[in-house]
Amino acid sequence: MATLKYSRQRASIKEYLSNTMEHPTADTVYLHVREEFPNISLGTVYRNLNLLADIGEVVKISTPNGGDRFDGRRDPHYHVVCNCCGNVYDLKMSEEHIHQINKLANECFNGTIDSHTTLFYGICADCAEKEEKKLK
Repeated sequence: MATLKYSRQRASIKEYLSNTMEHPTADTVYLHVREEFPNISLGTVYRNLNLLADIGEVVKISTPNGGDRFDGRRDPHYHVVCNCCGNVYDLKMSEEHIHQINKLANECFNGTIDSHTTLFYGICADCAEKEEKKLK
């Protein structure tokens, strides 16, 4: 693969993602990067996000109802999507648990499994609290 030419806009996108615990959509990334680059287009942000995901610099999380989200964390970890608000959260599990899932999956597969992705669904604490208040 050819060497990727440096882009200040792409570097800004990557920096934003690496400094947030959120899992923003491309639109949210666009709003933040536009503060530094007022003339950047939404298409440029989309192209750079997909390029960064393709080369493994960021993680693209495809959610069924809210479009793609992006994560600057590249270490192995899982995500939870809130069924109420649609936010995406990191799930704090040990790497040992992740490797254990690969091991269990390998026992059920005629081949070799190297990695996997898993997306969990539930209700975040904020939404659960709001629902509880409604019931009172």
